[in-house]
Amino acid sequence: MKKILLFTALLLGIASASKAQAPASTASQTTNLNLTNAIELSFVANSSATGAALNFAFNTVNDYANGLESAPVQMNVRSNKTFNLSVKSSGAYFNYSGTTTPAPQMYVGSVLYFKMTQNNTGGWSWVNNRYDYIDHYNWTFLYNGTNGGDQNFTLVYKVTPGFTFPAGTYTTDVIFTATQQ
Repeated sequence: MKKILLFTALLLGIASASKAQAPASTASQTTNLNLTNAIELSFVANSSATGAALNFAFNTVNDYANGLESAPVQMNVRSNKTFNLSVKSSGAYFNYSGTTTPAPQMYVGSVLYFKMTQNNTGGWSWVNNRYDYIDHYNWTFLYNGTNGGDQNFTLVYKVTPGFTFPAGTYTTDVIFTATQQ
């Protein structure tokens, strides 16, 4: 009987030893992501907030009669929230550089137009393939663009000064604003 008890104790000792684990230690660390609202609007051609100058050369009577269109201008929005896009000119009238005095007053809103030919923003716009004017009042032309890192759209400008104005250079800046919702 002693042998059976001794054998049983030995088996229990071996079983206990085989279940034993090496000492262990753990550590943890909290990782916080402090996100802020972020939005960026840029021109695709130069990855900048300032696009290349658009020059419209009126050389023929047909240019004056029909107006001129720009090449497509692609822009990109990166935003972590939905957004709207608005547009305005830097002033109510074009700045004039030329020999006529007094300087002619060409109203931007009756000469400068744009349309959206491509809209990959997920938002809604009424200037999709339809010209609308640009003037010195900021107005929203795209609503509820989807958040993301590559929301792009393409614009085309049209200028129609007609025959009223003398030769010279007429300049204005077009300002686009992306606003998060």
